Amino acid sequence: MRRTDVPVTEAVSRVRPRWWAELPLILLVYAVYSAGRLLARGDVTTAVDHGLEILRIEKVFYLNAEHPLNRLFTREPWIGIPADFWYASLHYLVTPAILVWIFRSRTVRYRAARTWLLASTFIGLIGFTLLPTCPPRLLSASHGFVDTMAQYSDYGWWGGEASAPRGLGGMTNQYAAMPSLHVGWALWCGVMLWKYGGTRLTKIAGVAYPLITTVVVMGTANHYFLDALAGAAVMGVGLLLTRPVLRLADRVRERYGIQIRTRIRLLARVRTAGTPGSTPVAAPVQEAIPESVPEAVPEPVVASVTAGSRAAGSSIVSGGCQTSPGERIPRQRKVSAGPGSGTEQGAEPEANPADAGDETPAAAR
Repeated sequence: MRRTDVPVTEAVSRVRPRWWAELPLILLVYAVYSAGRLLARGDVTTAVDHGLEILRIEKVFYLNAEHPLNRLFTREPWIGIPADFWYASLHYLVTPAILVWIFRSRTVRYRAARTWLLASTFIGLIGFTLLPTCPPRLLSASHGFVDTMAQYSDYGWWGGEASAPRGLGGMTNQYAAMPSLHVGWALWCGVMLWKYGGTRLTKIAGVAYPLITTVVVMGTANHYFLDALAGAAVMGVGLLLTRPVLRLADRVRERYGIQIRTRIRLLARVRTAGTPGSTPVAAPVQEAIPESVPEAVPEPVVASVTAGSRAAGSSIVSGGCQTSPGERIPRQRKVSAGPGSGTEQGAEPEANPADAGDETPAAAR
């Protein structure tokens, strides 16, 4: 037996997501994110100033691990080349793969996981817009950084100017370094593996993947350590926003879902009432409109259906005009009663002597 006391928002949240609805949503969000990164390109001088300021803060607190890691990756190709492949590819492979895995094996948890990822991505886009930052690899050589992506570009598909494929470097925002979503997305993947993996190997991978990614983004001179911390902080804020965003989405879906279902029911009633031989609509149309959505149905639709229901119970219909019993309309067309009746269609009826001195219809007298 179906429960009727379950709140609508809870029932909506239990609906199984459909892949043909989820895929366009994720692609749309990523397209908006990519376009936003391009539009968020700031002034180069401002981006360089931000990068140098971050480097000075790290030196004050002895957090500048980028220099020793970058020297190691530059000096040892057996470390630097795999690190470049890690940075250029896993960001775009592991994250979608884990998202699909959650969708297929942990459907109940999927909406929260997806919302957390998307909300954090939009927060990161805000950071790129407000704080364009020059990564270490684009600083002048006097600061001691080497771009390993350019040094080992012959071993991979990326170009020397960015981690994008050759020839597409101009289509990326190279000053979108703060926060590091490489680290943020890797942290999200690690949490998913730790919570839902179920085996010791997946839990180890859940810890290792974000840690190695943090080392890689610094060793390849693509991010500062503070960029990595900012990426983790962005994921924390996105996690806090996940539940409110889901509640808002459920309210919107509930409201517009009721309106759409109500419109469909009313249109079905209109068609049923206008079909020859169909059962007339006797119930008031207002019963189909829930009290919580008073504006769900346009007034012309209600008026037309109400008129149709009155017509179904009316006994006098003449020339397309609808009247009630005892009602007389001036110059109303009258249907002939048959041959020899003396009255034709469209002709004025003869005056009844009984009506001469009184305005009251004869039938009433």
